[in-house]
Amino acid sequence: MIAFFRYPTYQIFMTAVMALIITAALTPIWIKLLRREGLGQVVRIDGPQKHLTKSGTPTMGGIIILFTIAITYSLIATTTMRGVVAIITILACGLLGFVDDYSKIVKARSLGLRARAKIFWQLVIAVAAGLLAVNFAGLDTDVSIPLTSIVIPMGQPSFRIAFAGIDVIIPLLYIAFVLFIIVAATNTVNLTDGLDGLAAGTVTISMLAFAGIAFQQGRLDLAIICAAAGGACIGFLWFNSYPASIFMGDTGSLGLGGAIAIMSILTETELLLGLIGGIYVIEGLSVIAQVISFRLFKVRVLKMAPIHHHFEMLGWSETQIMMRFWIVSGILSGIGFGVYFMMAAGGG
Repeated sequence: MIAFFRYPTYQIFMTAVMALIITAALTPIWIKLLRREGLGQVVRIDGPQKHLTKSGTPTMGGIIILFTIAITYSLIATTTMRGVVAIITILACGLLGFVDDYSKIVKARSLGLRARAKIFWQLVIAVAAGLLAVNFAGLDTDVSIPLTSIVIPMGQPSFRIAFAGIDVIIPLLYIAFVLFIIVAATNTVNLTDGLDGLAAGTVTISMLAFAGIAFQQGRLDLAIICAAAGGACIGFLWFNSYPASIFMGDTGSLGLGGAIAIMSILTETELLLGLIGGIYVIEGLSVIAQVISFRLFKVRVLKMAPIHHHFEMLGWSETQIMMRFWIVSGILSGIGFGVYFMMAAGGG
């Protein structure tokens, strides 16, 4: 037990193992409960037709993942403001996803919350996270461009307001930047969650990269959250890999998307998110390209968007797509991780 607290690397490793065990132990119980209550996934009819057989599969497995992250952090980590901001953001995004999932199940349709309502609440969460991080967690509003000495000051324009006796700084440009990161990450992870095991595996890879970055920065609290998220996703994968016994739902994909976003913000590596979360960039751009090409030219550049469905239509199996996307995610995350250490070694 003494070694557990003395050696941070051991602490991070055991955090991941503990999260894996908790998730693996609780998920079968959650699956049985969901089946008993008849709470299953409603599959979109405009997706691949073979996915219709997945209708009724227990969903909202993200509840177990997010619960594990929160409980593991509370048991192991020393509470800090950055850690608290991270947990609040993750749980808030997960709660939004839960409302979306519940709406789908109750209304027995695959759409859930209206897009405008979902975006509105994502904006609220993002603004709150940005303000908390800047005002109470000491977050620097300057953004460094990787592998250069260029620093973009985003602290101006700003203004102050008195709220509950506290002087709150509102840096408009940086808050807008945080808003973009959180909305983009949550929605693209949500897009990626279209095949069994795809989102859980890629999130594991991204979170382990951020765990390494946070550890190098001496932010053990953030490294523990990342390790907990990675371990929880691995435990969940036992039941979520093809053919899935449970889906994480929007509860999981929005919560984990929020985790990736807030880690890039709190480790001040926002621009590396495009590499570490590169697979989500690819998924998001594939949808944008499909929409633009069809609206402007009435031509689809992909057989179906997001891009993982395009490969399904080409005849790739779900397992092939999952594994190959994991490999791509690992390569991109590795490059992002390497770029960070080059910056750290060079002092930039």
